[in-house]
Amino acid sequence: MEKQQVKQGNAQENAQGNAPQRSRGRWKLLAVLAVCAAPMIASYLTYYVIKPEGRTNYGALLDPRQHPIPAMASTQLDGKPGTLDDYKGKWIMLKVGPSDCAQACQDQLFAMRQLRTMQGKEASRIERVWLITDNEPLETVLLRVNDGTRMLRAPLDAVQKWLPVEQGGKASDHIYLIDPLGNLMMRFPKDADPSKVKKDLGKVLKASAIG
Repeated sequence: MEKQQVKQGNAQENAQGNAPQRSRGRWKLLAVLAVCAAPMIASYLTYYVIKPEGRTNYGALLDPRQHPIPAMASTQLDGKPGTLDDYKGKWIMLKVGPSDCAQACQDQLFAMRQLRTMQGKEASRIERVWLITDNEPLETVLLRVNDGTRMLRAPLDAVQKWLPVEQGGKASDHIYLIDPLGNLMMRFPKDADPSKVKKDLGKVLKASAIG
């Protein structure tokens, strides 16, 4: 009986002695997680919460909480499954529109290609994506000229519900920017000035630790 009481007493003492160690271990784990998450949190605060006086953007800032990438029945050009989520982890310049790519459409694709190149060593952090809103074939020349642009087919109604537009406009008027977390964060105006878009992209990439 006495032995059992002694064992129980020792167990209680060990448990009490180990409690501070477990507590210190939990705090160390939380500290490590905080350090790892700090760059992402800082980037989020920089763009979505903190708005210093005098900071200007050419593109319209969008609330990312309201515009995450939605579930869409999108596919690659060969019909295999493919989604915008495949490019999470990078900044995505996005345009949308039908396969009948008129001059304005071609100008947008050209602008995205040039804008990415103009970011220099940061260019690898950006993907260019064209969401094609029908199932018609694309011209071979268009495919060749825009080599490197990711092309997905997506339902027009889903795209229209997701992308905010200027009053009286349509989604195909704009180039959009999606952050590496998969949230729509910026919309550039119709017939956007490439030099001003370039500055916005440069600011985003410079201040962001993600993507």
